[in-house]
Amino acid sequence: MIRATLPGDTPVLITIAQGTGVFKPHEMQALREVLDDYHARAQAEGHVSVTYEQDERVTGFAYYAPAAMTDRAWYLYWIAVSREVQAKGIGGALLRHAEADIGARRGRLLLIETSSLPHYERTRRFYVKHGYEQACVLEDFYADGDHMVVFRKRMEPGRRSVIGDGHESGDRGQATGRLSS
Repeated sequence: MIRATLPGDTPVLITIAQGTGVFKPHEMQALREVLDDYHARAQAEGHVSVTYEQDERVTGFAYYAPAAMTDRAWYLYWIAVSREVQAKGIGGALLRHAEADIGARRGRLLLIETSSLPHYERTRRFYVKHGYEQACVLEDFYADGDHMVVFRKRMEPGRRSVIGDGHESGDRGQATGRLSS
């Protein structure tokens, strides 16, 4: 089930992100700050954090928000799935949920930034598999030899999403209204 992220989820979400083995310590600190800020104020500004829970166990999350100073562009800032359940459809479900929610909010474009380093290859393939195109590469962005790879996908009106109990929702207004708390 995909539900709204709660403040008590923060330690588990950080553990999940750490367990992927791709994030650096300063990125883990940034995630904690992002989640704390989300619960303090960013949620009221349109930021969204959702958590995937299965059998009362949190196994993944996604965090996305409108891109400032744009006409309905959004960023997917974080998506992570517990290493022991990766490649079982959870990441795809979270991504489809985010896309449907952004579509319900009339978003027109979703952008995702990731690293060019070899251990991010699975991540880059995941985005391509889900219909994202590589928009650009900013060389040496994160560090010398670590380029930023930007993926993009245009949102289509009326996108369908699997939410909550696994049933599809075609009513764009229901995508966020059915998050359980």
